[in-house]
Amino acid sequence: MSSALIDVSGAEKGIEALDLVGLAEDVYDIIKDIHDPEKPETLEELNVVSEEGITVEPFHNNETYLIRIQFTPTVPQCSLATLIGLCIRVKLERSLPYKHKLDIVITEGSHSTREDTMKQINDKERVAAAMENPNLKELVEQCIKDSDY
Repeated sequence: MSSALIDVSGAEKGIEALDLVGLAEDVYDIIKDIHDPEKPETLEELNVVSEEGITVEPFHNNETYLIRIQFTPTVPQCSLATLIGLCIRVKLERSLPYKHKLDIVITEGSHSTREDTMKQINDKERVAAAMENPNLKELVEQCIKDSDY
């Protein structure tokens, strides 16, 4: 994956350049099989997420990772872009075993309410409140559950 950021100042603290590429690939493997809320396909199959849209870099004095995930809704007026971002966040928060900060962004020009949607999916309080809603939580769980096919 060529898009993973390889510039690691302070690699002596344990974060190696090759680790970043592997971590970005791991992140992609975790999110690619999330199901679209409206369609039977996965985010990978719909080209909502791609390997090129994921970057990993050292963060906070090389003690953690900044993971940036860019996704592209299928249509500019996609009403479920916030739900897709929430699914990505929840799946990664549950799956990543190391300290990290997630920055989930929508591809520029791909969504009509890009800035507002990104604020919602990157705000811890809004995410926590959303996951307290039983109906929304059930939708997220359905989208992120592992499939056997």
